[in-house]
Order: sequence, then C-alpha cells, then structure tokens
Amino acid sequence: MTTPSYSTKKRLVVIFFSVTIIVFVLVIRLGFWQIVRGEDLKKEALEQWTKGIEIKAKRGVIYDKNGKKLAMSISAYTVWARPADIKEPEKTAKLVADILNLDEKTVYDKITKNQRTEKIKQWISNDEATKLRQSLVKDKITGIEIIDDNKRYYPYGNFASYILGFTNIDNDGLYGIEKTYDKFLKGTPGKWVKTTDVAGRQLPFGGEKIFDAKDGLSVVLTIDETIQHFAEKAATEALVQNKAKNVSVIIMEPKTGDILAMATKPDYDPNEPREPLNEEEKKEWDNLSQEELQKKWYDMWRNFSINDAYEPGSTFKIITSAIALEENVVTPDTPFYCNGFIRDIPGVVLKCSRWYNPHGAQTFAEGVRNSCNVVFVNVGRKIGKEKMLEYIKAFGFGENTGVDLTGEQAGIIPKSVSSIKEVNLATISYGQGIAVTPMQLITAISSVANGGNLMKPRIVKELVDEKGNVQQEIKPEVKRKVLSEETCKTLLGILESVVYEGTGKSAYIPGYRIGGKTGTAQKVIDGKYAPGKYIASFAAIAPTDDPKIAVLFIIDEPSNGAYYGGVVAAPIAGELVEETLKYLGVEPKYSEKEKEELSTKVVVPDVTNKTISEAGKILSNLGFKYNTEVAEVTENSVVIDQFPLPGTEVTKGSIIDIYLKEKRKDNEAMIMIDLKGKSRDEAVKELDELNLKYRFTGNGIVKDQKPKAGEEINSDTVVEVELSEIKE
Repeated sequence: MTTPSYSTKKRLVVIFFSVTIIVFVLVIRLGFWQIVRGEDLKKEALEQWTKGIEIKAKRGVIYDKNGKKLAMSISAYTVWARPADIKEPEKTAKLVADILNLDEKTVYDKITKNQRTEKIKQWISNDEATKLRQSLVKDKITGIEIIDDNKRYYPYGNFASYILGFTNIDNDGLYGIEKTYDKFLKGTPGKWVKTTDVAGRQLPFGGEKIFDAKDGLSVVLTIDETIQHFAEKAATEALVQNKAKNVSVIIMEPKTGDILAMATKPDYDPNEPREPLNEEEKKEWDNLSQEELQKKWYDMWRNFSINDAYEPGSTFKIITSAIALEENVVTPDTPFYCNGFIRDIPGVVLKCSRWYNPHGAQTFAEGVRNSCNVVFVNVGRKIGKEKMLEYIKAFGFGENTGVDLTGEQAGIIPKSVSSIKEVNLATISYGQGIAVTPMQLITAISSVANGGNLMKPRIVKELVDEKGNVQQEIKPEVKRKVLSEETCKTLLGILESVVYEGTGKSAYIPGYRIGGKTGTAQKVIDGKYAPGKYIASFAAIAPTDDPKIAVLFIIDEPSNGAYYGGVVAAPIAGELVEETLKYLGVEPKYSEKEKEELSTKVVVPDVTNKTISEAGKILSNLGFKYNTEVAEVTENSVVIDQFPLPGTEVTKGSIIDIYLKEKRKDNEAMIMIDLKGKSRDEAVKELDELNLKYRFTGNGIVKDQKPKAGEEINSDTVVEVELSEIKE
C-alpha cells in the first residue's frame, strides 16, 4: 500500500476541516431556524395554512336606571363565501341571490373573487338562514357559510335617540352613549379558524378551532324611562303647538347631577339613523346628492342640549341674582327704579321689556319677579365686570361640563376682564352677549337647588356584566363650591315668587312649591340678531323646600304667534314638573288658599273638532291641564272626543283627557263609509271623525246616503243623509 504523500495528507486535512466547518455552520444555521426562529416560522406557516372568520362579540345592553332595555343586540346571521371551495359559481350565485333577494350578477362577482373569504350579506333573518342552509345541503353546494352575528336594535324606536346614539354596520358606536362607551360595550371578538391548502380549500384532516368571543359590558344610565317619556311627550306637544324649529328639555337631579331625562324634538330613529321620520322630508332627500345628504344627516344628529350654544336671555338672571346675593351687593329688599330705559351707556340705549309701561319703584325681589332688565343692568354694575367674569367661569360657562356624550361645546364667554365693556356687562346681566349650552345652564341652575355645589352631569350610573355584577361605578362628582347655602335658600324663595305671582305664573301647580324663571331671547344668526326669531325658555326647580328636580325647557323659534317664555314654555314645563313630581312620589301640600280655590267648580268647554293647538289654548286659558294619551302629536291632530264631556262641572285645574285623530289634508281621497241603519247621533259622530261636511233630512235612522258607501270622496265632499220618518 502506497504511503500518502505529504501533499495528499495536507489536502485531506484541509478537506476534513472544511467539511467540519461546513457541517458546523449548517448545524448552527439549522439550530437558528429551529430554536431561534422556530416559533415565528411555525406561526407564519400556520397563517399560510389557516384562515379565520371573525366571530363578533355580543354588544352590551344599554339600560335605563330601573333596568329597562333601551338598546340591545339581537341574533342575526351573516353569509360568507369561500371562493376557492365553490365548484359551480353560476348555480351557487342564482340560488343565493333568489333566497336572499340579491342581484345575481353581484353575488357571482363576489363568489368568484380572488379572496379567501367574501361577505355576501349581513344580518339576514332566521327564516332566510334556515332556507339557505336547507338549499345548500339539498343541492350539495360548498363554499357558503352562515355565521351567527349580532345586530343592534333599539326597541323604542326614536325614544331617547340623542342619548343612545347608534352604531355602524360593524356594530361600532358612532354617536351618543354608543360612541362614548364603545370600548366597554363592544367586547372582544372571537375567531373561527380552519386549515386550508394553497388554493384556500379546507384540508380534510386539518380540523378547526373556535375561539369564543367575549361579550361587552352593559351600561346602566341615570335616565328614567318614565320621566324621559314625560319629557318627550311635552317636547312634542310644544313643537306642534308652537310650530317651532326644535324643542329641548333636560331634567336633572340637583343633588347628584344625574340626568333623569334629556329630549330633543324633532329627532330620528337610531334603527334607521339616515332616514328622516317625516315623510315629506324623505321625498325631498331622494333627490339630494351624497354631499347634501351627509349635511342633512349631521344636522339631524345634532344634539341641541350639548352641541349648540345660544343666548339664554332672562333664564340667565338666575345666575346674575345668585352672584349679587352671594357678594352681598343686594338683598331681596334692595330698592330699584325702572323708567323703561338705560340711557347712560355711551352709544346705546337699552330698554326693559315693559318700556311702554315701566315697572317704576320696586325691590330686587320684585325686579326678578317682573324680569326687569333695568334692575338687572344696575345689579350687573354693582357686581362689576371682574366678579361677573369670575363667577361666570366658576359656574362652568366657557368650559365643557364633561357629560359623557359626543360633540359637547364650551359656549362663548368674554375672554378677559378687559374685553368686557360697559355695554357688555349690562347685556350679560340679563342673558345676552353670552352663549351657553342647555347642559351648562341646567348644571348651573342645579347648583342653586342643591346648596351651592356645581356637579359634573352624570348620565351613566355603572357598568355591569352579563350576570348583572357591577364592574365599574361612576359616582356623583362635585366640581367645586360656587354658592353658600344661605344664598341658595334666599334665591329659591325669590324664584318661587316668580311662579306664584310673577312672569312664570302659568307654570304654577297647586300643592307644589315651584321656583322658576322665564326667558325670551332674540336669536343670533350669522353674528346678527335675527328679527322675528326668538328662543323661549323656562327654568324650574321643584319643590323649592326640598329640590328633587331642576328642569330646563327650551323652544327654538316658536312661530305660531306667541313667543314669550312665560306664555309658550312655562305652561308645558309646569305640567311636566307636576307629572315628574307625582311619579317620584312627592305629595302635594296645599295651602289654605289653594284648598279654597280647588273647591271651586268650573264647566268643561267643548274642544271637539278643534286642532290640538286650538284645544290646548282654550283649556290652558281656563286653568285646565290636558293629556293627549298619544306618543306623537302633529299639527294635523284633531280632537275627536274628550273626557270629562263638555258641560261637566269639575274642580279648577283638573286634567282633561282628549282623544286625537289626524286631520286629513285638503282634497285627500278617501272611501265613503256606510251609514245605513245608524242613528243620527251615530252618523254625526262618524262623519265628524272623518272631518266631513254633511246635511240631514228627515228623522229617525239613516235610510239613504249620497255619496254611496264605497265611493271615492275627498275632504270637500258634502254628504247628504236621508233619515227614515219612522223611528226605530
């Protein structure tokens, strides 16, 4: 055997070490991929092999304070396609389109896309889901999945829509509580995972796994469904009676800052948030561009109570009065004199609402009762601009209240003391030249009612899980002390006199001590006061000896003649206060004078065949209250019956139940009813309900009629009725 040469040995050693190094590098490299990058590569491989369909979490419920469901998620189904698993796209598209009432070409385009999954239709009914499942099995069609889903549902329609808000198609909150508490309500989505090949086809032995969704928490509001109903009914009534642009109502519990009700009319249905409730508006919107539609939507979704600032007018005199009493610049008996005008401010002349018949000599308390601007200008001067601005800020004007709703505005107040001129101080004292939101004003007024604490408005009480266990409590929060209890007590007495014998007396309710202040402010549009456009309002605290509620009632642009707050806002606000106090269990306490007045009997007038507006004025002028017993009232609503009946003697201030029917539009077609066999009284009642004119001949029961039953008529038709001569 030949001995290897030195050079051969050398080459063998080099090869050995080279191979060793290469093997070592490969081992290191393999170790790196297996150990260092192993988990990442495994994850990437699984991502290539698997596909997942999101399982949406069930959104939490929104409850009122007593546990009534105001918003909930209901079971629905969503249809998905796996294009790679669909073998007969034409047949599949036709079947799915027929059952789900979709365009066949649209379905075909979706199921032939180069996508792993494609949504076909969201939120189909249980019947549609059952029929589709059965058809898929029967025709052996693959690649179509029906997944359990959740749809947001508001059981009371447009009830409390500006509080609740709404969600989008993916169940994400967009407005209201749905938006501000979205992260708690929506929960954590789950996943349905399957293993597939490169083409997206499910592997036969790959298996599947479902990761359950975690449902969202539920929100318990401070809103009381019953009180909210009272507020919405009152707002609708005021909107129709006064032909107003909108009406806003807030009811707050002063001691806690809890919002018991917040209503704005007109409103919208969160189930269909892009559809107006008014049929005429729906027709108008059909011809609008997408850009115009979006503007209409945003206008419709604006919550006047927090999204808009307005000049409060005389309701702000509550704040001016509180400042003056707190700073001891006036007492209830401080004398003032009103000659109708303020003429000593350079360049301007300010006048009292009673400039044509000045109030003359009066005390401060009388000035509040009379809502005298001259008195308040002089009170503002006594306060001074430094203290006025200091207290305006202390009461929370010029800053957000912090209420848990979307789009809150801060209002407009003077930027600094130097920016307050003599005329500015004068007008601010009676509520002009300053812009506030209704939420800011009701919060400030509530501080007068609760002994001087400015509260943060609370609309959410707590968050609970699906078993009702409290997960988070939102406690009442005092922002700061702004008034002494003594000042509050004095001012409540003055405000009570406003309702008992001042400008707010139309809100007076026997047995209840109500303090209040009327307001009438000319609107500012594009930086100028708009002639003929006003905001009428009324603020109330009740009962003044132990305040349970503070109410702010605002009517924007009343256009049915009257526009003063004491005339159009105070009466309806008074009824709302009475309903709410009775519901809260506050018993009336009658004075001897009230007991005597209540023993007086009054004859009930006949208001049948009159519009709700006409009937309301007649009853209110006679001191009656009335109940329509319907959720929605329109200007076409006509009284068809009443109880007690006309001519009945009842106690003054009694409630009259009136029953309404929509008045038909002029020349609106209708079908003539059959009157044969009816008595004269029965025929009259049915014709009156249809708002038809008629002529009767003869006596007894109806023998013949013209037009005949079943013929088409309109509101101008005169019905001729022939009665039999023989009484039966």
